Amino acid sequence: MSNDRPVDDEAGVSRGITAGRRRPTRQVRVGQTAIGGGSPVLIQSMTNTDTADALRTAIQCAELARAGSEWVRITVNTAEAALAVPKIRAHLDRMGIDAPLIGDFHYNGHRLLSEHPDCAEALAKYRINPGNVGHGRKRDEQFAQMIELACRYGKPVRIGVNWGSLDQDLLARIMDENASRAQPMPALEVMRTAMVASALESAARAEEIGLAGDQIVLSCKVSGVQDLIAIYRELAQHCDYPLHLGLTEAGMGSKGIVASTAAMAVLLQEGIGDTIRVSLTPEPGGQRTQEVIVAQEMLQTMGLRAFTPMVVACPGCGRTTSSFFQELAQSIQAHVRAKMPQWRIDHDGVESMTLAVMGCVVNGPGESKHANIGISLPGTGEAPAAPVFVDGVKSVTLRGAHIAEEFTAIVDAYVARTYRRKLPGQ
Repeated sequence: MSNDRPVDDEAGVSRGITAGRRRPTRQVRVGQTAIGGGSPVLIQSMTNTDTADALRTAIQCAELARAGSEWVRITVNTAEAALAVPKIRAHLDRMGIDAPLIGDFHYNGHRLLSEHPDCAEALAKYRINPGNVGHGRKRDEQFAQMIELACRYGKPVRIGVNWGSLDQDLLARIMDENASRAQPMPALEVMRTAMVASALESAARAEEIGLAGDQIVLSCKVSGVQDLIAIYRELAQHCDYPLHLGLTEAGMGSKGIVASTAAMAVLLQEGIGDTIRVSLTPEPGGQRTQEVIVAQEMLQTMGLRAFTPMVVACPGCGRTTSSFFQELAQSIQAHVRAKMPQWRIDHDGVESMTLAVMGCVVNGPGESKHANIGISLPGTGEAPAAPVFVDGVKSVTLRGAHIAEEFTAIVDAYVARTYRRKLPGQ
């Protein structure tokens, strides 16, 4: 399916884009996974525990991995945290969790990696922020030290530039260059240019030191949607390193979800982006895993990957005064997510299954026929009957007080007979 069409960016440059056509990049291996080079867009998350508490951090890493985070990043900011990293890896191995651990370093990473070789070895990848590895000569020396350690231990590196911690010397240089131009750029454009320059110059320096080009991932994270889009478009035009996408502070709840989706969906649609994180601020007492679910749903609704059966449900209107269809949609979605860890092991392709829970006759039968399994519940004034459609064909009509249980049983039976059970060793 081709969606080629010209799209004008902020500079007025027309480009053709195609959903699903990925920007060609080098491939970087991280543990047993790969990023870029045509690999699927990967999801990562980050713990918010004290890394020095090895067991608590390992438990949260496991929760994130089981939710679908393919890499898990942890803060390594103190000697105690560095000492805990091998213990966290050991805890995860005992739990059967093989998700790679990414070490997030700021300010003192050169020292922590040098003084704690077990930490350097246990991590699958290092994240370095070139804006806060030091200043002046120390910046160059300490950045080089971290790259040399990555080379020694054979670890890939994400060079992650952040809007809030941009290298001030580099920014001052670009501001001076801009001031000497006949037509200086606006301040916002200068900042965006500095972000891209920081990433590209740091990557070039890392390669000069000895880190292979296929061991480098880049990111330029900001908080504004339009800033992120503009910066990554520019970055993608000037390198073939894999790119990590994400707003650095998306926010809470619906605001964070909307902002992250608005920014990353545009870039992913243009083939830009090889790994993503949805940086949601959790609600008080909320689950850290929500950001993983949002990332999965973003990629799945865009048709880029499939993670779990999708439940289509109508929003309701004056024809659907009963809340039963909402309750059924909620319960079937919860059932699918609860079943999915075992289904993923036992049944090939189940993640592509679609379900429909509809509230009245207007769109109910039609939408139900488009899904693998759909149910059209009676709206206001309709006969108290709920036809169920399986692969477009009416299968049965449910009535009475046990519609939810009977529909769930139909879903389970469909999975069991439709998706081939994986054989041991496959």
